[in-house]
Amino acid sequence: MGRCFARHAMPLKRTGALLSLMLLTAAALYTGVAHAAQDPALVKKGEYLARAGDCYACHTMPGGKPFAGGSTMNTPFGSISVPNITPDEQTGIGNWTDDEFYRAMHEGVRKDGAYLYPVFPFPWYTKVSRDDVMAIKAYLFSLPPENAPRKPIGLRFPYNIRDTLGAWRTLFFKANDFKPDPKADSRVNRGAYLVEGLGHCGECHNRHNVRGASQWSGQLEGGEIEGWYAPNLTSDGKTGIGNWSEDDLATFLKTGTAPGKGVVLGPMAETVNDSLRYLTDDDLHAIAAYLKSVPAHETGKSGKLSEFTGQRPPGSQAYLSNCAYCHQSDGKGIGGEVPALASNGAVASQGPQNVLRIVLGGLPATHGFAPMPAMGASMTDQEVADVVDYVRNSWGNAAATATGGGLVHDERAATHTLMAGDPAGGCPASTDPQLTKLLDAGGAAELKSVKQSDLLQVIDDLVGKLKQAEPSLSSDAVVNELTQAYCPVVTADAELTPAERARRIGNFAVLVYGQTKSAEFQ
Repeated sequence: MGRCFARHAMPLKRTGALLSLMLLTAAALYTGVAHAAQDPALVKKGEYLARAGDCYACHTMPGGKPFAGGSTMNTPFGSISVPNITPDEQTGIGNWTDDEFYRAMHEGVRKDGAYLYPVFPFPWYTKVSRDDVMAIKAYLFSLPPENAPRKPIGLRFPYNIRDTLGAWRTLFFKANDFKPDPKADSRVNRGAYLVEGLGHCGECHNRHNVRGASQWSGQLEGGEIEGWYAPNLTSDGKTGIGNWSEDDLATFLKTGTAPGKGVVLGPMAETVNDSLRYLTDDDLHAIAAYLKSVPAHETGKSGKLSEFTGQRPPGSQAYLSNCAYCHQSDGKGIGGEVPALASNGAVASQGPQNVLRIVLGGLPATHGFAPMPAMGASMTDQEVADVVDYVRNSWGNAAATATGGGLVHDERAATHTLMAGDPAGGCPASTDPQLTKLLDAGGAAELKSVKQSDLLQVIDDLVGKLKQAEPSLSSDAVVNELTQAYCPVVTADAELTPAERARRIGNFAVLVYGQTKSAEFQ
């Protein structure tokens, strides 16, 4: 379950099914003028349901006003701007009636009668009850209106013509209500309602056909999203979640990690952060119970490393040279600091994209685990392919070995991360004003002129100052914020190759992590 049980950052914010990778047209409401007072209990219920539906993630750009839109999704069909769904009457959804809002959620038709593009997950929201839809509407109408005009939509012809959606809808969409399974108990049915409706988990975890429509025949069997692989969520014990307990699943959904199972990655990380962590334990366990009830379906083919000739399979030496120091030669990692690769379902999921993205792009510090440098930045495409196949077929893992250098080449071109020294949109700024103030006061400017020989001492000084100023800071926050502060120093050096940038960023992040552990950050 690992990765999607993994998903990563804007600007794309979970674009959903591959044709669902089209557009999220304004499905929202509220008015910029005064509205009748809302029932506080209904508003609170709607806020919870909006979190369950992950509305915040798509409709709030980093640093922007909640639900005011502003971001752009890049899809195979062109770019799609995300609309404002605050109750502003001119630029938001403030003049939508109850029926119009419900029609958008249930039928995928906007206020003026035009079809909504299925990036807006109405094929899933159609199962949400009218009472719950009205609660979401009440919550949205309780928000302050934000005047935020929508950016232009950049879909290519013929996808920019809404009438063409009629054919798509005929083939792939039918308005429907959730129908409880009479053979299942109330808890499993509650989980099904959340997974198949508001949670729209199949957007990522179902198979998709060439037109991007989710195939119910491949329900939760795994799919591709934003270059990541959303793993099999059926109860299969080899490629799915059959060896996860209900508690494992609930803990993973709540925290993004489960002991001995893995850490959330990619777009699923957003899902946990923006949505799932807000759900009640009862609902998380209901989701887990439902997923455990989904019939097992094995996906992918077992590996063929046994067919390789020679004493060592391709990739083994690259693993020992680049990965074994942290992940250990037996793939068991370091408890609480480096995740295990051995017998890891996330590592051995059907698609290799998740492991590729991590090898090529690294990972920030998360859940107390050390950051991972972008080791693949200094490796050839074939070396990366070999080491990925080796990891996915060692220590109890068994996965397809058809990674290939061509796939690595494509993934490398699409990977733009801080740890690789090539963050999309430039080096990220701190999103924590308190940390920014502490870094300014603590001398982060020293990083701009520090020599490599003095780097450890400067890091030690900065970590000590941060700890003294704010003892409650987590090691994750310190590592990631200091790495962001160091990013401009590396990217501004035009003499560094991409591999050298990645090496410096990775080395810096690991040094900071080591110093935070020495300083006993909690």
